[in-house]
Amino acid sequence: MALSHTNTPEIIPDHGMLDSGTLINLADQYKTPLYVYDGDQILENFKAFQKAVSNLESKVHFAVKANSSVAILSLLSTAGAGADIVSGGELQRALNANINPDKIIFSGVGKTDNELLLAMHHGVGQINIESGAELDRIAALAASNNFECSIALRINVDVDPGSHEKISTGQNSTKFGIALTNGQAESYYERISSYPNLTPSGLAVHIGSQLTNLAPFETAYNELVGFAEHLRGKGFAVPYLDLGGGFGIDYEGITHPDFTKYGKMVERIFKNKGFKLGFEPGRSIVGNCGNLVTKVIYVKQGIDKRFVIIDAAMNDLIRPTLYDAFHRIDSLTERGGDTGNADIVGPICETGDYLARNRHMPFVEAGDYLAVRSVGAYGAVMMSNYNTRPEASEVLCYEGMVHLIRPRRTIEDLIKMEINPFL
Repeated sequence: MALSHTNTPEIIPDHGMLDSGTLINLADQYKTPLYVYDGDQILENFKAFQKAVSNLESKVHFAVKANSSVAILSLLSTAGAGADIVSGGELQRALNANINPDKIIFSGVGKTDNELLLAMHHGVGQINIESGAELDRIAALAASNNFECSIALRINVDVDPGSHEKISTGQNSTKFGIALTNGQAESYYERISSYPNLTPSGLAVHIGSQLTNLAPFETAYNELVGFAEHLRGKGFAVPYLDLGGGFGIDYEGITHPDFTKYGKMVERIFKNKGFKLGFEPGRSIVGNCGNLVTKVIYVKQGIDKRFVIIDAAMNDLIRPTLYDAFHRIDSLTERGGDTGNADIVGPICETGDYLARNRHMPFVEAGDYLAVRSVGAYGAVMMSNYNTRPEASEVLCYEGMVHLIRPRRTIEDLIKMEINPFL
């Protein structure tokens, strides 16, 4: 576990780790905007997922793109988590978090030569290929550098997951995977076997993110197992099936993901089929374990509506602007009263800078703290410095202690990253 950056880590009660009082105290100490994670809940979620698929020969790889904090990756590694990565940078984060290279799966459509060589050098467990050109490039790099690596073929089963179009990856209209319909996937799998430095490890599929209905998973998995058995019938070894991730969460915060129901569905399809299985959950492990605490700067009554102007912005949490995503927002100060709907907006010079629109909100005043809920996934990991705004700090609460896992940079820090040739 990461050491606290404070001289004496703050002790907080186990029974109320992320209650309003705790969040207010943390905001006072570390200032806002501030990401606060519940590490105990993260581990509980991960272990629940592990248990749900424990009747199958399986490995669980956390999807690093959901939250790439080295501290959180390291915490998950203590429970046996592997890593699903999509860049060389994520590979180095996973290694820094002491995740064993053979428990790392490298996905993504645009891996560069440097990223592939880094993965081969460290001996990652599997590289998922998504095109014939990528397959040929990996084979050439492996041969010229005397590397051996295991390769899985990511297939596109043309299934509509029913999620937002920007996080839907299971259809032939997207850039992901290799279609089953024209014989390409079978020919590519055969080509993997023809390269002396490559070993075919199996097939991979991932149809999208934030799926709350199991039906698209079941359709995709049936397509996957059918194709795998077809390849076996042709004499190819297909030892491993990577089932991807995408399991969604309830952003209202009312229900928890039903991992047990998901596990039973997977078991029904794959039990006694002779495949080793891999899973890559991300959002469902960390999503509901994060809060973004922000302070009200002003309350403005416009001609048509009320605006609650806060110090968090689209650079801190871009999901509402990018995906029209919903996040529950609660006032941490109980003032009573109700003033109807309001837009919750940040200080960035964009009309699109909002965390909620037409949201029913209680009465709040300047200086009050709000908590934006369920930001543990695709929150801090997507932050930027737009408008020269330093990123929010991040703290992790775990086993009754608070750890600062990312301090806020200063504006001077940001400017020092640049070079001015005219001075």
